[in-house]
Amino acid sequence: MNRRSKSFFFTIIFLAGFATPSLGWGFYAHRLINYHAVFLLPSPLFGFFKIHIRYLADHATDADSRRYAIREEAPRHYIDLDRYRLPDSLQWPITWPMAVSVFGEDSLQQHGIVPWWIFIMKFRLQKAFEKNDRDQILKIAADIGHYIGDAHVPLHATSNHNGQFTDQSGIHAFWESRLPELFAEQEYDLILSPAVYLREPSSWIWERVLESAASADTVLRVEKELSYALNQDIKMAYEQRNGIVIRNYSKRYASAYHDRLEGMVERRLRYSIHAVASFWLTAWVDAGQPELPQKGP
Repeated sequence: MNRRSKSFFFTIIFLAGFATPSLGWGFYAHRLINYHAVFLLPSPLFGFFKIHIRYLADHATDADSRRYAIREEAPRHYIDLDRYRLPDSLQWPITWPMAVSVFGEDSLQQHGIVPWWIFIMKFRLQKAFEKNDRDQILKIAADIGHYIGDAHVPLHATSNHNGQFTDQSGIHAFWESRLPELFAEQEYDLILSPAVYLREPSSWIWERVLESAASADTVLRVEKELSYALNQDIKMAYEQRNGIVIRNYSKRYASAYHDRLEGMVERRLRYSIHAVASFWLTAWVDAGQPELPQKGP
C-alpha cells in the first residue's frame, strides 16, 4: 500500500480513544483531519510532517482549549454571515484591513472572523517556515488545521449555530461530533488526491465559508423534518462513555439523519482534510520551499 492508502488503517488505531464531543468538528474529527492531511503532502514536506504526525493530531484541538482562557480566541472559529450587513455594491472583503474598514473591528469580533484569521495564520506559518523554526511550524500548522476545519462546518457560518433560534439545541455537536464518531471509521472514504498549491488562498477559503453558510439551512431543516417524522421516543438514548452514563442522540436517529444529509458530513470532512494539506503546502512554497529536518528531535 502507498502512504495514502495506509493512512486510514492506522487512524483507526491512533484515534480510537478520541471520541469526546467538543467545539469545532469535535476532538475526534479535528484530530482525524490533521492526521489525514499529512498523507496528502509531497516530499520533502511529507517526511517532516510524518515525523511529527502525532503532535499535529494531538494538538489539533489546542485552539478550542484557548477559547476559555483568551477572550479574543472564540471569534476566530466562526463567522455569523447572516449578522453582517454588506452594502449591495461591495463584495466580501478578502483581507483583514479591508474587513476592518468596512465593518469595524468591534463588529468583526462580535460576529466572527474565521476566514480572515485563517489567512493571518497562513502568513504566520509561512514566516515560521522561512525561519525554519520547527516548534512554531508545528504549533501553527496544528492550529491552522483547526480553523480550516471549523470553516467547513455549516453551523460555524450562521448565528443559529446550535439551533437555539429553531428549538434544535444540541444540533451543533450532533452534526460535527456525533455523526463523524459513528460513521467516519466504517463508511467514509478519506483517501484523497494530493494537496495543491493555492494561488489565491484567501479567496479560496472564502469560497468554502460561503459553501458552509449555504449548507446551514439544510443541516437545520433536515433535522427538523426528521424530528417531526420519527417517534420522539427514539430520538435520544443513554449510553456509557468514559465510565459515565450520558444522554445523547440515539444511533438509530443519527443514522436516519446521516442518510438524509446525503453524504454532506463526509464531503465537508474530505474538503477539510484536503484544504489543510493545501494550506500547509502553500505556506511552505511561499516561504521558498526551505529544507526541513527529516529526523525527529
